[in-house]
Amino acid sequence: MIDVRETRATQARYNRIAPLYDLMEALAERRYRNWRERVWALVQGPEVLEVGVGTGKNFPYYPADTRITGVDLSEKMLARAHRRAEKLDHPPRLLQMDAQALEFPDNTFDSAVATFVFCSVPDPVLGLREMARVVRPEGRVVLLEHVRAEQPFLGWLMDRLDPLISWLVGPHINRRTVDNVRRAGLVIEGVEDMDPAGIFKLIVARPERKANGE
Repeated sequence: MIDVRETRATQARYNRIAPLYDLMEALAERRYRNWRERVWALVQGPEVLEVGVGTGKNFPYYPADTRITGVDLSEKMLARAHRRAEKLDHPPRLLQMDAQALEFPDNTFDSAVATFVFCSVPDPVLGLREMARVVRPEGRVVLLEHVRAEQPFLGWLMDRLDPLISWLVGPHINRRTVDNVRRAGLVIEGVEDMDPAGIFKLIVARPERKANGE
């Protein structure tokens, strides 16, 4: 069940920071560019869903010959994405939507993608189940996420800092996203550490129903 209060608080938080979001992320984005390229090289089309499209940071990496639908909870983040999309030859379809309740039929997309999103979804397992639902049985879910460190002291520190950071800027820094992917009923095909500390991970998964022959 969706926590309506927390979902509204998340929406309000990202609406608040939307005007500054790209500036806040500018330095980190230098590091993320190559990772985003890796993500989108794994995407199968032609129908692709991006959950948490934000201000459109992934637009430069969209593969050719794909039809992208991007959704986001925050209308103010989407407004910035719309302005960015106007400059594209093949702009994505952009919709305001909650990742925890995707308004698409089952088996709609060939791939679903999210980059740095499930640190912020109030119920990440519910959101991941929704991604699994809307992806076709032979499809793929590709995630680039930051997660709780496995190193004990660093993980402990992230737990202590998480309430403050999530209140200030939105994301939870101590999510166990690989575990959440499994809990959501996705079959993990691969997990790659993107940094030496193992905080940033590239996760590739598929719907469990494919493994069951459904």
